[in-house]
Amino acid sequence: MTLKVFGVAALALAVSLGAMAETPVETTPEVAPVTVAEAKADPANWRKVDPANLFVFETTKGRILIEAFPEVAPKHYEQFSALVRSGDYAGTSFHRVINGFMAQGGDIFELHKRESGLPDIPGEFTFKRDPKAMKMDAMIGPEDSASHGYVNGFPMTTQPLFLSEMNTDGMLESYIPHCRGVVSTARTSDPNSANSQFFLMRDHSPHLDRQYTAWGRVVEGESVVLAIKAGSERMNGSVRDPDILKSTAVAADLPDGERPQAWSMRTDGPKFAAQLADAIVTSNSGEPHICSLSSVATVSK
Repeated sequence: MTLKVFGVAALALAVSLGAMAETPVETTPEVAPVTVAEAKADPANWRKVDPANLFVFETTKGRILIEAFPEVAPKHYEQFSALVRSGDYAGTSFHRVINGFMAQGGDIFELHKRESGLPDIPGEFTFKRDPKAMKMDAMIGPEDSASHGYVNGFPMTTQPLFLSEMNTDGMLESYIPHCRGVVSTARTSDPNSANSQFFLMRDHSPHLDRQYTAWGRVVEGESVVLAIKAGSERMNGSVRDPDILKSTAVAADLPDGERPQAWSMRTDGPKFAAQLADAIVTSNSGEPHICSLSSVATVSK
């Protein structure tokens, strides 16, 4: 099965590679870095990432910290939490990496010559969001009709709020778009075949939205993701002598002295609101792109 995932998932991800040649996403200046002490002292603008949702990836290029969003894809969160804890990722490679697209890893079969031992995961390409229980922190456009915004630091695309009154369950279909820094899940052509392989977005790729399950984002180590050795375009990104995922852990499981801590800018705080307002003013299109503000500044230790 995994050998099929390596081949077919690569093909499935490459089907729309032509869609990557789009107008570049407008970007805004990066937020000035702050210290851990400054973040702790400013809870209105910074929040500590829950260590239960913080995955620690140590690679041959450096450390990557990933924040998972359990409510968006609960079955994927449960499975990837188990995989991160299992130790099976240690020594696996980033076997398919394409510049301007993504870095794919997690092929357990390639290393261990056995499957993960876990079942395939049904696709969770979108989720039902209760707008009362999970409010959008910031919207791009009018609150009632906008379809893009942010939740808990994550970029989010959603049905507009006014539809909640028309939908019988009051819920809104929503999903994390495949912005740079987003973590998503590889699969075969079968939409319910995701298992252990993941990919880290190196650029915005909207053709993957609602086709692959995005469940997390890189909160530290975006430069590491971009430094992972890329493969040959002629070989569809297959990498010779690839970079390695040396170890993985859930931060909550580590001893206090070894546990990384991360603080992320709150997207419901005044600093982010000001950044969003500035982006609207400076945007050539009249409003910023959803991905232009998705990689908010993060401090960690």
